Amino acid sequence: MTVSIRSAAVDDLDLIIGFIRALAEYERLADDVRLDRATLGDHLFGPRPMAEVLIADHDGAPVGFALFFHNFSTFEGRPGIYLEDLFVVPEARGVGAGKALLQRLAQLALERGCARLEWSVLDWNEPSIAFYKSLGAKPMDEWTVYRVDGGALKDLAS
Repeated sequence: MTVSIRSAAVDDLDLIIGFIRALAEYERLADDVRLDRATLGDHLFGPRPMAEVLIADHDGAPVGFALFFHNFSTFEGRPGIYLEDLFVVPEARGVGAGKALLQRLAQLALERGCARLEWSVLDWNEPSIAFYKSLGAKPMDEWTVYRVDGGALKDLAS
């Protein structure tokens, strides 16, 4: 029973969408998923990819994914990796897929000269919080995420 990590290919698009929908269900945010398959595919695999995806396979079957992109730290003067989504199907939790995905992301961060790997987690998600802390992650409690989207984004842009 082995876990392997691979970079996603365009043929994985429907698999990725399935993982995104399953993650949204787990996070109680299924109604917030508005993605368009073609647009997502273009942003992941088009001429100017905006994000990358790693797939975790367990015994040859896909069981999880990590979607990430680069950000930048002005204080460090170097890029970082921001993990947007990490998800492992419930029946494969405990086989090491989540840890393997994070290990690969840490390797990529070092290979690419990044200063950090960071992500957000919902406050109520205690199992994930405990898992992340066991890997040495620390909460950035003094920071609050702000978002402008939808109509507010359009208003701000005008």
